[in-house]
Amino acid sequence: MPAGNITASTRYVRYGLTRVVFAPAVANVLSPTRAEINAGTDLSNEVESVNGFQVQSNFVDTPDLGTVFTGKLAGRTSADDSSITCYASSNSIDVRTLLPRGTTGFILWFDEGDVAGRKADCYPITVGSIPKDRDVEAAARIIVNVAITRTPTENFTIPA
Repeated sequence: MPAGNITASTRYVRYGLTRVVFAPAVANVLSPTRAEINAGTDLSNEVESVNGFQVQSNFVDTPDLGTVFTGKLAGRTSADDSSITCYASSNSIDVRTLLPRGTTGFILWFDEGDVAGRKADCYPITVGSIPKDRDVEAAARIIVNVAITRTPTENFTIPA
């Protein structure tokens, strides 16, 4: 018999709530400060879509002679290729100005909003390329392709 039920979630949709911030500097990736967050640039109103920004784990087989079953252990972690697609501006003043190729810094994800006490993620990144999406049937967009350069911090507590 289970000990109890998991607490019911308060479900939500991301638009209007999730914030994406580029911070040029974070001294401790484990716990960005309010000053570092405030010094960043909120990209949320320009983000059209997102790809990646998820930590994945490889698994290592652990066979033994005592059974025909092959168990597994969690192995190395990594983050897949990631990108943020933003809208392009007809005057060329858009995400290309903030994040040209080679820019280093941190992408902060405030999935449930930038609210003190809630959880957020911090990804150290380098911008690899910023191609233009030339789909003639869609709004003009810029794709910011990034490399996740070090272990990201997942679920740090947002400071006041």
